[in-house]
Amino acid sequence: MSDASTTQATSTAPAGQRAVKAVIPAAGLATRFLPATKAVPKELLPVVDRPVLQYIVEEAAAAGIGDILLVTGRGKTSMIDHFDRQPYLEARLEEKGDTERLAAIRRPSELAEIYTCRQGEPLGLGHAVSYAESHVGDEPFAVLLGDEFVDLSEPLLPAMLDIQARTGGIVLAFLEVAPEETKRYGIASVEPADGNLSDLGEVVKVTGLVEKPDPAQAPSNLAVLGRYVLPSRIFEAIKRTGPGSGGEIQLTDAMGLLLKEGVPVHGIVYRGTRYDTGMPLGYLQAVVQIACQRDDLGPEFRRWLGEFVGSFGRGT
Repeated sequence: MSDASTTQATSTAPAGQRAVKAVIPAAGLATRFLPATKAVPKELLPVVDRPVLQYIVEEAAAAGIGDILLVTGRGKTSMIDHFDRQPYLEARLEEKGDTERLAAIRRPSELAEIYTCRQGEPLGLGHAVSYAESHVGDEPFAVLLGDEFVDLSEPLLPAMLDIQARTGGIVLAFLEVAPEETKRYGIASVEPADGNLSDLGEVVKVTGLVEKPDPAQAPSNLAVLGRYVLPSRIFEAIKRTGPGSGGEIQLTDAMGLLLKEGVPVHGIVYRGTRYDTGMPLGYLQAVVQIACQRDDLGPEFRRWLGEFVGSFGRGT
């Protein structure tokens, strides 16, 4: 575990370099989950027996990212602790011969090199990403929001990283949403992408971005997911970006600035399974979905769940 202030990255990334660093902004107040998040970071809320943050780091590691910067805030040091070794606990499990749990608690520390820096106050996603400049340097990098992740059997990041390495620009991930949900997301206007990217999935060229538009003004139903692959030029654009939606410095606005200046922006339309734990309903849905899929818990949990849901139909 390291503090990002000790990391200096000054080399210029060569054309075609694939990003190997990621930034996870995690300094938010998580007011939707109060009072649970008064003392426990939202990113550490468990989805069965792993915190949300571990699923996200596992997703990054599976895509070949081995360097992760957590942008944290006050009261969030326990997120860093989760990725540290715990010799006393490991020794106790080893004495008991509990090799399964021993491997489970060692796994977080083996996923990637975890660095950290502190955001003084949460002033928007763009503001949070700006804290990564000294750590990232001139390299492309990924940004993974701390409240959503995808099923590892349906990966998203590898294709995004490959597209960015080919184009050198910005790469986004999109999810089709219902028209009434556009006011919750950044929304893109798009056109067909060049054919040389077709082997990487359903790729589109982005022509415009707008943050949280009303349904009547939304240019499409393609919502920006919490996954971005960005060139280092984004830092300079953030410095030129004033407060936007909600009075905050929005990453969407900084990306829109680069788009107007000719930086290529592409997106991949994701058709896999995405777990959104940013609100209580989505969090509960993720817990139930993943519990149902587990070999050790799934059969018994699905049986109980069916009986429980059925009991409502019987009026009990």
